[in-house]
Amino acid sequence: MGWQPTRLTRAQLEERRLVAGRLLRAKKRSQAEIARELGVSRTSVTRWKQGIERRGTRALRRRQPGGRPSRLTSSQWRQVFRRLRRGAQAAGFETEHWTLPRIATVIAREFGVHYDPRSLGRALRARGWTLQRPIPRAKERDDALVEAWLKRDWPRIKKGLAAQGGSLPSWTRRVTRFGLPSAPPGRPSGSRRS
Repeated sequence: MGWQPTRLTRAQLEERRLVAGRLLRAKKRSQAEIARELGVSRTSVTRWKQGIERRGTRALRRRQPGGRPSRLTSSQWRQVFRRLRRGAQAAGFETEHWTLPRIATVIAREFGVHYDPRSLGRALRARGWTLQRPIPRAKERDDALVEAWLKRDWPRIKKGLAAQGGSLPSWTRRVTRFGLPSAPPGRPSGSRRS
């Protein structure tokens, strides 16, 4: 058996079933051999064989996905995504953070279609809109002050800790990761291997 992708498309799954159907009708290999060759369970091959016996190769063809059709047309979904890209404040919300209830409110307001926020996430993901979590930052954060501290004060503090003797506490190694990326991870820049 060769390389098997972790996720197969609907067309690839159908093709694999049809190959199994051809191998089953040829009756030259056992179900176990077919299962090993295609990278599936023997149960699947048995189920496909029973489907062929009842309905022929039509049983191996892919079916339309189940579920209720979308209540918005594709052009309406494009309008929703344009609205989302403009931002939550442009849609009348206090903050710039989109949530599923807010998106459901916008859809209801614009198109009169009511989505439950719990099921809206699936519809958005199916159309390529993914969850984005903002990086938490303190409102009072002053990036210039943090950068100055890392350049001026932290090296002095670190040298003082090292001068007191021995190795630095583990928290000091953690803190240095937040500084500016002056050197790639690993050895400090300018140091030589002994």
